[in-house]
Amino acid sequence: MKIGVPREIKPQENRIGLTPDSVKTLVSEGHEVLVENNGGFEAGFENEQYISVGAKIVDKAEDIFGDADIIVKVKEPQKVEVDMIRENQIVYTYLHLAAAKELTEGLIKSKSVSIAYETVTDDNGRLPLLAPMSAVAGRMSVQAGAHCLEKNQKGRGLLLGGAPGVNGGTVVILGGGVVGENAAVIATGMQAKVHIVDKSEARLKQLIEIFGDKIIPEQSDKIDLPKLVSEADLLVGGVLIPGAEAPKLVTKDMIKSMRRGSVIVDVAIDQGGCVETSRPTTHGEPTYIVDDVVHYCVANMPGGVPRTSTLALNKATLPLLVKLANKGYQKALSDDKNFLAGLNVCKGQVTYKAVADVFGHQFVEPLKAI
Repeated sequence: MKIGVPREIKPQENRIGLTPDSVKTLVSEGHEVLVENNGGFEAGFENEQYISVGAKIVDKAEDIFGDADIIVKVKEPQKVEVDMIRENQIVYTYLHLAAAKELTEGLIKSKSVSIAYETVTDDNGRLPLLAPMSAVAGRMSVQAGAHCLEKNQKGRGLLLGGAPGVNGGTVVILGGGVVGENAAVIATGMQAKVHIVDKSEARLKQLIEIFGDKIIPEQSDKIDLPKLVSEADLLVGGVLIPGAEAPKLVTKDMIKSMRRGSVIVDVAIDQGGCVETSRPTTHGEPTYIVDDVVHYCVANMPGGVPRTSTLALNKATLPLLVKLANKGYQKALSDDKNFLAGLNVCKGQVTYKAVADVFGHQFVEPLKAI
């Protein structure tokens, strides 16, 4: 098969769909790989590295979309890219469709086979292709939040880790999944006071085993959330419902109760955000202020560390891509129910229920669609 890797065009998105090592693997399996000129440059991968492992460098994205059987990206296709997607072309990338009606309609119209990294599962119900970027975003959330707390960033002027004789700040993490756990790694390392809120008692016990008394576990149905939010210096939103829009757990009234210069980092913004006042921002203009609270809602946080992110992502996405290229999408998906869970749109039909429900489309069972 011909596998195309266009340069990412979302603002401040510097990752790339495939590393040179991944290209080498695909070429060794007999596939042709087309990489857009300088597509990996910002992530530290040069054209020469791709050429040396057998890739063909292509100057225009239009030629990649026009020629490739499979398009491999990192972020969701932008409108100009959606217009280039062909019928029956396989699109393999993050999609986050539940928060993107226009993109959903565009993919339906394209009659492509669109597979979303973020809804592929494993035998334990986890999300293995989302996990590496959730881990990066979780760690970045505290790093970014600590920076936003500085006075010249309009924050409280508070050092999250405190100082000798001075207590550290209070971090409230909503969601104890991959984002929450990795946010806690950094926040506890900074010696902040860390609360982790989750609805699962079993998950909170796991987190206690990992962090011990460095965290304060909070079961969501047994706490006064408005009070906890009001005490936060840094609030990290890491709530996820796979493939669906994030629930709005933090209301406008809760925001008003927070102290002047407190910071919110809403990692859930890719799925619409879990804070009522959140709206997507970019690495170029990452923050805005509502009721004197700094909001950091960058929709592609891992794009800020593109080399680490690209390497981590490829470890997860490459094995399934090899299956997809070797077997074709029908056999690759029908052979693996977990991979099949990644199919969101197929030949004009919506094959992921949460997406169909949010936009009022008929849901078609993915096996039936392929």
